[in-house]
Amino acid sequence: MNITWKKAVKAVGGAATVITAASLTAYCTSKYLMKIAMDREPPKAPKGVDKLIAGMIPSRDFLDTMEKAAIRLSQQENETVTIRAQDGTLLVGHWIPCDNPKRIMIAMHGWRSTWYRDFGMIADFWRSNGCSVLYAEQRGQGASGGDYMGFGLTERFDCLDWIHWINDRLGTALPIYLCGVSMGATTVLMAAGLDLPENVHGIGADCGFTSPDAIWQHVSSDNLHIPFGVYRRLANEICEQKIHFTASDYSTVEALKKTKVPVLFVHGTDDTFVPVEMTFENYKACAGPKKLLVVPGADHGMSYYVDRANYEAATLDFWKEYDNVSFADIKEGE
Repeated sequence: MNITWKKAVKAVGGAATVITAASLTAYCTSKYLMKIAMDREPPKAPKGVDKLIAGMIPSRDFLDTMEKAAIRLSQQENETVTIRAQDGTLLVGHWIPCDNPKRIMIAMHGWRSTWYRDFGMIADFWRSNGCSVLYAEQRGQGASGGDYMGFGLTERFDCLDWIHWINDRLGTALPIYLCGVSMGATTVLMAAGLDLPENVHGIGADCGFTSPDAIWQHVSSDNLHIPFGVYRRLANEICEQKIHFTASDYSTVEALKKTKVPVLFVHGTDDTFVPVEMTFENYKACAGPKKLLVVPGADHGMSYYVDRANYEAATLDFWKEYDNVSFADIKEGE
């Protein structure tokens, strides 16, 4: 073998080694990040990774206020209820009825959170305004079954199961509203694309993202500064192995394009975890009646904390308009 061929072979071998190393790095990175994203039990992560993922450090006052509200709600008398999801997964919820209810809320919490943490601050407002509430524990979290979180892809069907539980227990006389924060908002927005019972009168979505693919791309590229394109294919393969859906199999945009259910969208302008532009995209896609509340200065999940007055006013207006109107009565284009 002459010197030229030796150099060529060596160069090819070196390139192959680099490609193999790069592929291995991409695979390991994908597997690690997908465990953080989807697994009930996440891998150990360096201190501060959660703040890097969210792109934010909440204020001490916000955290203190949330913690006190979470304790109040968690200690409130409630009935723990269980159902089986369509795929057999055990789902746990907490039923807190009120006297003389005007409506029923089904509340879906966010990623790696709890029902009492995400809804502790707003719970008293709901209760004092005639809302009986079913606080669901999302699959793959808390007391509910499942090894993985589905970022709305699987949880959307759980919404329908909880609606059926409400209707079987209480009948269909009262209007039902689906509401969620963060991943919970994405869950209820994806559920809007299902064949919902007519007593579902509305959806409240606070800082929801458009799809798993979109939020993973944002967090990876913008918050962690890891180019998502490097491992998107591997992430999708891992996602499909875990929940039998890829990250781009469905989106809120796709669901909202065919819904007639009224939606109240809420988002803070300073959200670094789920950019407000995702709610703008959801709002634009929504084919049903829709309202939008944008809260200046609010970071992720902080809109109620930052501007309680306008949040409550928008919610009351939404209820006033749709408590007595079923989406089945809403004409095309209204």
